[in-house]
Amino acid sequence: AASDSHADLLFVTSTAAQVAYPGGGGYNAAKAAESMLVSALRLELNGEPLRVVEIAPGMVYTEEFTLNRVGGDRERAAAVYEGVQHPLTAEDVADVIGYALEAPGHVNLDLVTMRPVAQSAQHLLARGPLRPRLP
Repeated sequence: AASDSHADLLFVTSTAAQVAYPGGGGYNAAKAAESMLVSALRLELNGEPLRVVEIAPGMVYTEEFTLNRVGGDRERAAAVYEGVQHPLTAEDVADVIGYALEAPGHVNLDLVTMRPVAQSAQHLLARGPLRPRLP
């Protein structure tokens, strides 16, 4: 009988791997390279009991990352999230990682792109309260 055991290779990339943005060239390139590595590994390891998972978060509120990205300017870092209702948190990303690793062994989440509801795309961010549009 075949064994149900498997191992997991899980990578956290970014939506920056999927869509470029001004000022993000180095980060875009690094995350795109990581994403391609994940895709190549998945192909090269085909037939082995390995799940190769990529989690690609969009806007995640982490003070350290944004502060570093804007050169330590706390005011600029705060402005990134200003008015954004419920950006993702590190805990949100950890929950998705946990689910990916706890899913049944035959289920592989190749790519999970996750964003806050306020971020429809890399370049489209709603600021202010989220609300239904009235007809």
